[in-house]
Amino acid sequence: MKILLFSTAYLPFVGGAELAVKEITGRLINIEFDLITAKLKRGLPDFEKIGNVNVYRIGAGNRFLDKPLLPNLGFLKAINLHKVKKYDLIHGMMASQGSAAAYLFKFFYPKVPFVLTLQEGDLGRNSPFDRFWQRRIIRKADTITAISSYLSEFAKKFNKKAPLYIVPNGATISNNLKVISNKKNNKEKVIITVSRLVRKNGIDILIKSLKNLSITNYELRIIGDGPERKSLEKLSRELGVADRVNFLGNIPNEEVPGYLAQADVFVRPSRSEGLGTAFLEAMAAGLPVVATPVGGINDFLKDRETGLFCESNNHKSLAEKVSHILTDDSLRENLIKNGQSLVKEKYNWDKIAEEMRKVYEASIS
Repeated sequence: MKILLFSTAYLPFVGGAELAVKEITGRLINIEFDLITAKLKRGLPDFEKIGNVNVYRIGAGNRFLDKPLLPNLGFLKAINLHKVKKYDLIHGMMASQGSAAAYLFKFFYPKVPFVLTLQEGDLGRNSPFDRFWQRRIIRKADTITAISSYLSEFAKKFNKKAPLYIVPNGATISNNLKVISNKKNNKEKVIITVSRLVRKNGIDILIKSLKNLSITNYELRIIGDGPERKSLEKLSRELGVADRVNFLGNIPNEEVPGYLAQADVFVRPSRSEGLGTAFLEAMAAGLPVVATPVGGINDFLKDRETGLFCESNNHKSLAEKVSHILTDDSLRENLIKNGQSLVKEKYNWDKIAEEMRKVYEASIS
């Protein structure tokens, strides 16, 4: 089987969609994968093989130009590749610029099945122009997969004919039990989040909550970067908690488990969320989590069973829940045990890859 993937970005596995491509394609080794994406950054090669994927980058290495040009340039590249490779199906990751190229390809090759995966947590909240294209892409898909029930229901609004499957993202579950025993036995409690620093992830709410914690011996570690970093650093200074907040920036994926191993609780008070792979990774690593009941988080977090819910946009509610986990050892251990069991049962990448294989096979049958 030959599959042509489309993704707006494909840097070294820094996001949910990129991680899903890496983990799924790496397990489906009897399938040939090519991927078309925007170059976005100077110095990246126009072509390279990453794992089981041949990556073709389009553009000049300027994210402000490469993204808007990707639908047309990616479509032309796809046409040229298809003349040689004769793909069995095309697969768009997220209803964005990459999948817009797949949308155009579908007009010229209507018999080639078009699978679309919805990963994003902000569908319906973007600009009118983005929403227009998102909905056209969803309507054009022959088969749709969504990483959560939330995104599945969104897709049904615009495409009632396409078969629809919920195929979540997964988490790495190896060495989970060892991670628990490696935690530091010191007096300072470590709160951690792994988040792109954008409004939807609610890191401003997390910083505001620090003033209302019931404990004073804590440190907040923030892994990730983004356009809100400077404003968040300013907020921490204004609130007088800058000495307690450690902005670590982007950390390679393979190093993140080591940071999770030294933490006591994972927190991300999202305003919207497609699924929340970072929560699953934290649960797999033996951390209790605090989250908001938005989007796809409801698929895996059951309050007081696999984590704690706080109210959205409410830093006092968040502080209460974090304080509860940090001071109630019995609750904490129960959440860790249940969270790890859930990830092992439902969010194993091996199982997810096989589910995607079945989607591919059904799409071309």
